Amino acid sequence: MSELFSSLNALVSSYFKDTPRGLKLIDAYMVYILLTGIIQFVYVCIAGTFPNNAFLAGFISTVAGFVLAANLRIQTNPKNASQFPTTSPERAFADFLACNIVVHFAVANFLG
Repeated sequence: MSELFSSLNALVSSYFKDTPRGLKLIDAYMVYILLTGIIQFVYVCIAGTFPNNAFLAGFISTVAGFVLAANLRIQTNPKNASQFPTTSPERAFADFLACNIVVHFAVANFLG
């Protein structure tokens, strides 16, 4: 059990020491959006699915936001620069924003 705690301690200390600030910000956004999706799912399990389109639109929005943020994190990670030689962090962020706008238009359309 102590090996588990020492491994977790090493993981956390390495994360805070080696991860750039921009990636930590993206990670915080991903945790926020993950918790939002979990709260929505728990709410629909407790309260029911009466406004089904509202739940589906919100849940699709959180899942899509998480996936887009994961893609942004992958593309802006300096360790992955060799895999994305033509994509700058600014371009990745612009793609993230454009895709989020498209997703939110689709979600708003789904609401009716």
